[in-house]
Amino acid sequence: MSPIKVAAIQAASVSYDLPGSLAKLRTLVTTAAAAGASLAVLPEAFLSAYPRHLGFNIGSRTEENREWFSRYVASSVKVPDQVEGTDWLEGRDEVGPENEFWGFQEIAKVARDNKIHISIGVIERSLIGATLWCTNLLFSPTGVLLSKHRKLQPTAAERVVWSQGHARNASPFLSDPASSTDNLAVVDTPIGKIGGLICWENFMPLARYALYKKGVEIWTAPTADGRTTWLPTMQHVAQEGRCFVISANQIQKHSDFPSEYPPSSVVAGEEPWSRGGSCIVDPLGNVLAGPLWDEEGILYADIDLAKLNGYRLDFDATGHYGREDLFSYGMKA
Repeated sequence: MSPIKVAAIQAASVSYDLPGSLAKLRTLVTTAAAAGASLAVLPEAFLSAYPRHLGFNIGSRTEENREWFSRYVASSVKVPDQVEGTDWLEGRDEVGPENEFWGFQEIAKVARDNKIHISIGVIERSLIGATLWCTNLLFSPTGVLLSKHRKLQPTAAERVVWSQGHARNASPFLSDPASSTDNLAVVDTPIGKIGGLICWENFMPLARYALYKKGVEIWTAPTADGRTTWLPTMQHVAQEGRCFVISANQIQKHSDFPSEYPPSSVVAGEEPWSRGGSCIVDPLGNVLAGPLWDEEGILYADIDLAKLNGYRLDFDATGHYGREDLFSYGMKA
């Protein structure tokens, strides 16, 4: 396999605005594809907001809380049920913003029109009701959804607005377990085996090991962690998994949110709200691009998967370093 170019896109959502965020997505991905990237990785919750600084009190809910949650639901993305690996666009008439799957359609079209793999963080809405998940979607260059990963464990106050992911993504309409799809998928694509975790899931040793066991080669790490301590985490994952790691974060300022957003009047002077820190790391922990701080931009790096076996000469997490004669590992379906 020849080396490929990958891109980590650091940009803010047009927060709480799905059409605006989708328009920005198309511009960013078109730029990355024109630069020769085969894979573009976008941040956690890019569609359509990471609700930074939004507050809730234990034991009470206010009308303001309910209003902003309603707006969050309205800017989320519904994902058609059980469509991984199928060409959902084929044979369908194009729909408009009034259709529940318009957002999903538009992401797929951006991938197809630019002939590029897209890894993107979305706020996914349940097909029935208004439950939300922090989800990462992987699309093929033909617009096919390859995998859907719901964040296993929302962090701290994220748990108020996001539900937990599970080992399998079960259909709300079908009781047959065989109808569910893998929530910790590693997808074999023409450019390599792609999988990953969202933000602080990357601190979960057993979740990482599940992807190592599935042979991940390109690790996507969309995040909202804009601290300088994030880069060492990405270097650790790259070295431990002997994989290429692409991490994308948002650079967030109060101006990226609606003017009436409640935290804007409280923490507007604390700029930026997130500094970014997107990066690309090779399997020996070397930083190939980034970290990028305090501005929007696209990082690029050429990666060569033909070198992966050589990187595993001295460490192979699930091979000679796995020592499963001493330790046992399993994942509940």
